[in-house]
Amino acid sequence: MTTSIQSHSKLLSVIIPCYNEEAVISETVKRLKSFASELKNLEVEFIFVDDGSMDQTRPILKSFAHTDERIKIIGFSRNFGQQMALTAGFDAAQGDAIVLIDADLQNPPEFVHEMIKKWEEGYDVVYGIRSVRPGESFFKLFTSRLFYRILNKFSSVFIPDTGDFRLMNRPVVDVLKSMPEQDRFIRGMVSWVGFKQIALPYNVAERFAGETKWSVSKLVMLARDALLSFSNKPLEFILALGLGITALTAIGLLAVITQKIITGLWVSKMLILLLAIGFLGGVQLLSLGVLGQYIGRIYTQIKNRPRYVVQEFHGFKKPYHGEKNSRE
Repeated sequence: MTTSIQSHSKLLSVIIPCYNEEAVISETVKRLKSFASELKNLEVEFIFVDDGSMDQTRPILKSFAHTDERIKIIGFSRNFGQQMALTAGFDAAQGDAIVLIDADLQNPPEFVHEMIKKWEEGYDVVYGIRSVRPGESFFKLFTSRLFYRILNKFSSVFIPDTGDFRLMNRPVVDVLKSMPEQDRFIRGMVSWVGFKQIALPYNVAERFAGETKWSVSKLVMLARDALLSFSNKPLEFILALGLGITALTAIGLLAVITQKIITGLWVSKMLILLLAIGFLGGVQLLSLGVLGQYIGRIYTQIKNRPRYVVQEFHGFKKPYHGEKNSRE
């Protein structure tokens, strides 16, 4: 029998990005439906964004969607990344409030009840702060804290050390949808838009099954996007570095001349030349690399390609074809 959405006053949209989650997705659906059964005065829709999975994640989701009208599926044509999967969820969600939650059940669905209470108290953004993080190595915890310290030193807005697990009010999501960035760091964008925000600590659960999809390279790229999207400080650093090198060069030249006057001896010209060439060459490459990152982002932005491509969708009453339709 098909489960239909009952008539209530407000709608909660739950966005769940998925990538190769066949080992856990059935349990995820079960836990989410159990959470929804306890909601009062709220309708709910579950928007699963399949980010180009190569396993049975999408077929499993389709089987659930056939028996529950609350379950909707957006299937990407390939893997576009978690940030784009969340963006697709924003474009499709119709809720008065939107929840972002991972499919691996490390974000406990039951905790969303606490987020809803804060939303009903008037908060526009309720984000979960990971107080206990089982299974994460000391190295990962240390580098995460170090990254956010550096990011907040460089950024003009405070970005808390948290994941994407959060509840957002509709006006916040509407602002996020209007932001045209191709290189997206959503937790930073949410901090940037402002509104009334509050943190709620929660205990991260052990991953129910399967393996994490966050490789070291993906984490590094996310950190790069965060830093370059929310700070011009690397460009300021290049300017400061150039001024510093100019000052050091002048001091060095003065020291060589002073030594010649006092002792009558010159420092080896070849040594000075090699050191100067090596040092200045390294600085130039560093400067070009940083500038290239910003120019590359400009190039990506002006191409104005869709941020993601939808191959198929299921469960939407109105035709939904992805980003192009959402912009029209």
